[in-house]
Amino acid sequence: MKITKPSIIYFLLVFVPISVILDLVHADHIIIFIIAVIALIPLAKLIGDSTEHLSTHYGSTLGSLLNVTFGNAAEIIIAVVAINAGLIDLVKASITGAILGNIMLIFGLSMIAGGIRKKEQLFSRENAGLQSTMIFLAIIGLAIPTVLSSTILKPAEIENQVKIQFLSDALAIILLSVYIAGIVFTFFTHKHLFVSPQMEEENNNHNIDTTTKHWDKKRAFFMLAISMVGVVVVSEILVGSVEETSKQFGFGEVFVGAIIIGIVGNAAEHSSAIILARKGKIDLSIGIAAGSGTQIALFVVPLLVIFGIILNQPFTLEFTIYELVTLFLAAIILNLIAHDGRSNWFEGVMLTAVYVIIAMGFYFIG
Repeated sequence: MKITKPSIIYFLLVFVPISVILDLVHADHIIIFIIAVIALIPLAKLIGDSTEHLSTHYGSTLGSLLNVTFGNAAEIIIAVVAINAGLIDLVKASITGAILGNIMLIFGLSMIAGGIRKKEQLFSRENAGLQSTMIFLAIIGLAIPTVLSSTILKPAEIENQVKIQFLSDALAIILLSVYIAGIVFTFFTHKHLFVSPQMEEENNNHNIDTTTKHWDKKRAFFMLAISMVGVVVVSEILVGSVEETSKQFGFGEVFVGAIIIGIVGNAAEHSSAIILARKGKIDLSIGIAAGSGTQIALFVVPLLVIFGIILNQPFTLEFTIYELVTLFLAAIILNLIAHDGRSNWFEGVMLTAVYVIIAMGFYFIG
């Protein structure tokens, strides 16, 4: 795996101590919220870079697993902090927004960026098809408790709340098991299906690239630990300012979660996907965009159900009908566009347009 040079994004790390100071002096909630949002971007980037540097010491397979494991660390930490604060609707909206942002906005912008350079780009249909299928599976897992709670099991009754929670716990275990099986399938038993010529070229050039100095294990682990602590601290500040900021801006909590927080946690990853597509590496770009969406749906969501139990803040897989429908439609359009293994800039425009349409709908949710 090729390690990128230090990113200009790291200059934004100065906003981490600024957000802490502003919170301590009880500055305006809007200012605190904006500064905390900016501070999370370089911290998420630092987590990703730390795992990439670690991968150079542990091999490509284990390195890929490290990236998979820590790829959504920022989202998980933000969500856990929000769950602990009782902002369940905000968390569910941020999960929905993160999935939509990855498989439509970032995938779409990547297609546009790549399409400007080259009229048509080819990518692995096997990889895109697997990601699309896994997202459909996750949506089914969310649909069952959502439909039951809105039709048969009225959540107003305590007995039905228990049933929905039990169902969510069971589905979380199933989804997590499928995710683990997917890792085994992708990285071990059938990894030959997911290695494109672009990826092979990257692996072949691995030993040739000497322009960047790799971090040693101690430094990589230290930077990973520091960045995760930073995310925890900034997440606490962000969550603490969400409610007041939403009121002052006139945004609903769901809109803030789905559109703002849903994008921020993956901002560094998003930029990498678009840059790779611009360089003609559309397979790697899709691996980041669609793969991250799948990971959130099958790994992050079940984890949050478990954390809800630990924190005594019940977190169920009962989403709103609007969130469920948008996820379902997003999975359909992803499947339609990705099934032929070809991309162009106009397909990217269509994906991006669908995201904007859905985002407009979130704005009107209180």
